[in-house]
Order: sequence, then C-alpha cells, then structure tokens
Amino acid sequence: MKKLKINQIIYFIVALFILVGCADNTNEESTTDSSENSSVIKSTEEKPTETDESKTTSELEESGTDDANDVSSEVPANDDTDNTTSENSDSAVEVKEDNEALSPYSNEQIEYARVWLQLGPNQDIDGLYAQHLPAGTPLDPDDETSVAYPEDVIQLTGGRLVDGIVTYSGNGDGTINVYNVPSRWYGGVAPPENLDKDKIQDQMNDIIENTKLVYVDPGDNEEIIKLIEVLNIH
Repeated sequence: MKKLKINQIIYFIVALFILVGCADNTNEESTTDSSENSSVIKSTEEKPTETDESKTTSELEESGTDDANDVSSEVPANDDTDNTTSENSDSAVEVKEDNEALSPYSNEQIEYARVWLQLGPNQDIDGLYAQHLPAGTPLDPDDETSVAYPEDVIQLTGGRLVDGIVTYSGNGDGTINVYNVPSRWYGGVAPPENLDKDKIQDQMNDIIENTKLVYVDPGDNEEIIKLIEVLNIH
C-alpha cells in the first residue's frame, strides 16, 4: 500500500512537468505569432498598396501630359515668323538692288529726276534742266516789282515751253514744297500797259503763301536713269 502511494506521487510529478512544458511552448508560439503579426502590420502600413502606387503613377503621367500640352500651347508657331523674315529679306534685297542701280549718280541728280518723273507735265522730253534760284529771286524775272521767293528753290524745265515747269524747295525728309509758278508770265509777252500791278502781286503772294506739300515717290529706277541721262544742272 505504501509502495502504491509512492508510484502515484511519481506519476503526479511527471504529469506536472509535462503540463508546465506544454504551457511554455504555447506561450513561446503565441509570442512568436504576435511578433510576426506585428511585423506584418508595420510592413503593411509603411508600404503602399499596388493600387495606390498605380494611381500615383497614373496621376503623375497625366500631370506630365497636361504640363506638356500647356507648354506646347504656349510655344508660338514659327510660320508667321518665317514669313515675316522672308518678306524682310526680300525687301532688303530690293533696297540693296535699288541702291546699287542708282549708286553712280549724285543725290541731286536722283532728286531732280524723281521730282520730274512724278510732277513734270511732259515726260517725253529731250532734255531736263535744273536751275538753283536763291532766296530773293523774283517770281517773274522780267518784272522789277515782282514778289520774290522767300527761300532757295529749284526750278525744273524741259527743253520746250510745252514741257512745262516745276518749282519747289526741299525739306530734307522726302517731301518738297511746290510753288505753282507758270512757265511764262502774261503768256510769254510783255506785260500790258494797263496791267493791274496790285492784282498781280496779290496772285504772286498767294503762290508763295500756298505752296503744296508733296511726298516724292522713289519711282522706277529705269525711268529715273533715263531722265538723269538728259539732265543739265545750271
């Protein structure tokens, strides 16, 4: 009977050790599982999902496309610039050619020819004559009481009376002041004895005070050169 009790005690102790060992294993597994789960949760929080990454990339691509479209819309087209450059280049070439064609001639020769080409009553002339008239020169050289020019003027005439006359002063800016002076006063004859001198002077003053401002066109170079070839300056 005493031996039976000892065996029971031994079995109880062994069973107790077995129970304690199982409990320790369970706690270790629970701790391990808890640690692994914590790592998984932390990794999940730190790493974005594939959906988020895909969305972010897509948004960046769309943003980049919009920016590219904005930049593209802001860049001006080159067609107008190219056309303007081409037109300017052509104009520069034409001006250069014009200058080269007239380069053998003086500024005075070119001016007289241009004025006559634009204002001369008759273009079919055998000779073009230019005369400098200083300020104080009478409008009618044959009349001692004639009104005088208040400034230096240029008088252009043809070789014949029918060719007409152009009297003007230059302004130095491409414009001239034209005096409406006739080719011949009194029809080319001596003034009549009963001539009203006051009336004639009023007419002359009207010519002086009412000059016409005219812009001189560059004209055609070939026509200008033809006139220069028959030009005589006094």
